Amino acid sequence: MTSLLDPLIAFVSAHAWLGYLTLFLAALLEAVPVVGAVVPGSTVILALGALVPGGELRFEGVLAAAIAGALIGDGSAFWVGHRRQREILSAWPLSNHPRLIEESEAFFHRWGAFAVLLARFVPPVRAFVPIVAGALGMAPWKFYSVNAAAIVAWAMAHTLPGMLAVSALHRYAGFSHRAHIGKHLWIFVAVAGAAVAAMAIAIARRRGRADKVGPLG
Repeated sequence: MTSLLDPLIAFVSAHAWLGYLTLFLAALLEAVPVVGAVVPGSTVILALGALVPGGELRFEGVLAAAIAGALIGDGSAFWVGHRRQREILSAWPLSNHPRLIEESEAFFHRWGAFAVLLARFVPPVRAFVPIVAGALGMAPWKFYSVNAAAIVAWAMAHTLPGMLAVSALHRYAGFSHRAHIGKHLWIFVAVAGAAVAAMAIAIARRRGRADKVGPLG
C-alpha cells in the first residue's frame, strides 16, 4: 500500500491543482445520470481529505472543488429533466436502467422536495433523482435551494472525516506527517469501506428485486 500511495501523495503535493481538479471531476461525474452510478466520487473525496492535515491540499480548496462539481452536475441534470420532461426518462441511456429510474421516481414521490436532500447521501439514486425531479415538474427555485443546502452538507460530510481522522492519528497516535502513515490508514479505510458499502447495497437491491418477483416469479 505504501509503495502505491507515497508516489500519489508526492505527486499531489507537487501539483495541488490536479488534486482539486480530480475532486471537482469526481463530484461532477458522480452527479451525472448512469455515469454517477459507477463513478466512486464520494470515495475519492473521502480519501483525498486525508491530504489536508499534511498541507498537500487546503481544506477550503477541497471543499470548494467538491461543492462546485456537485452543483454543476446536479444542476445540469435537473435542467435537462426540466426541459425534456418525462420523455427524457425513456430516452437512451436512461432507458437502459428502468429499475433505477423506477426506484428514483418512487424515492421522489415518497419524500418530495426532501428527496433532493436525502438522495445526496443515497447511492445509486443520487445520480438519478435530480433529472427525475426535473422530469416530474419540481419547481426550479425549490430544487436549486434544497440542492445547494444538500450539497454543502454532503461536501462537509465527505471532506471533514479524512481531515479529522488523520489529524487525530498524528496528534494522539504519534504518527509523523512525513511518514504518511495516518494518510495511508485513512485512505485504505475509505476505499475498503466504500467497497463493503457497495457490496451491501448491491445485495440489498438484489434481495429487494427478488421479493418483488416472489417465489413463483
